[in-house]
Formats: sequence, C-alpha cells, structure tokens
Amino acid sequence: MPSFTRKEKLLLAVVPPIMALLIRVVGATLRYRDVNTPGVPVGHTLPGPVVFAFWHCSMLTCAHRFRNLGIAILISRSFDGELIARTVERLGFLAVRGSSSRGGASGLKGMADAYAAGHRCAFTADGPRGPARVSKAGPVQLAELTGATWIGAYHAEASRAWYLKSWDRFAIPKPFATVTFGWPEHVRPELELVQKALDEAVAMASGARE
Repeated sequence: MPSFTRKEKLLLAVVPPIMALLIRVVGATLRYRDVNTPGVPVGHTLPGPVVFAFWHCSMLTCAHRFRNLGIAILISRSFDGELIARTVERLGFLAVRGSSSRGGASGLKGMADAYAAGHRCAFTADGPRGPARVSKAGPVQLAELTGATWIGAYHAEASRAWYLKSWDRFAIPKPFATVTFGWPEHVRPELELVQKALDEAVAMASGARE
C-alpha cells in the first residue's frame, strides 16, 4: 500500500464514514425496479461464485442496493481508490485492491481468490480511468482464471440524478428517484460479448426509465 500525507490520512479517517452514511440515507429514499431478459434473474439473487460487469458511473447506486452481501469488487490502489475501498467496506463489500492499470496481476489474483471462496465478483468494466463505457478485459480474465463459463452484466439509470463532470459522468441519484436496473442475458467470457451485454443493459435501463 502507498504511504499517505497527513492531509490524506485525515481525509481517509473522515470521508468514508460520512460517505457511507450519506449513501445509506439517500439510498433509503430510492425505489428500485428491474428490467430483465426473460429467464435472467436479478444478479444478486444468484449465489456465488459468479462474475458480473457494470459501468463505473453507476457505482454509488450499486453500493447501496447491493450492500451487506460480501460482493467482491476490484478497486484501484490510488488515493481515490482508497477512499472508495474504505467506504464500500463499511457497506459490506469485499474491496480487492488493484486494477487493470496498477496492480493488475495481484488484483486479478485477489478477485480469483474471492471467487474461489464463493463470493459474487463485480467489475467496473471501464474503471478506473476509462474510456467511459468501453469494457476492458478484467471480467474476461477473471473468468479465464477461475473457469467461470459465463459473465453477467447490468446497468442502473435513475429517473432523476446529478452527474459529475468526471470522465465517467458519475451519477448521483436524487432523493426519492426511481432507479431502473437492466439485466441482459449472460454471455460467454469474451470481451466483445461483454461489451455487447453492457450496451444492452444500458439500453434496457434507459428505455424503461421513468
């Protein structure tokens, strides 16, 4: 792990508990609904181990809906990643450190270990730096390491949200919004198919959004 400055250490002590509390408070006002391809269950109802992919922009919504399920998620070793990791750990996730750009090999091994232990594993397929909504190979590489025969995809769209001016247009649902999740058919662990499934998940969630 990298060393942190005194300011960073202060932020790491203060920000994650506040963010986790805000996610719980705002999340409690949200209403969730699902749009599924026939025969495809809502992902978190499946027991682990499984592999799912989603876009970085919907991480906040997913952090609330899928809290306290022990889902393993790969998070960058950067300072921002440390803030995110400490926040989601407070929400009951298993934060595996690494990424496709930094600590990739150790990160994938950590996710493979989580899969072997029976965890559901979720990848921000375009994280940690984009380009936005362009899938990287991480989910496929994990499937190859673990022998997983399929990868699931999903996407969340809020009826009302704030969007940050970040590379991914990070979405913050407004209180009392309805968040629609799209769940397309599971696909073989091939990069092109994962990209197609994620694009379909966006279309499903956006098309049914209130």
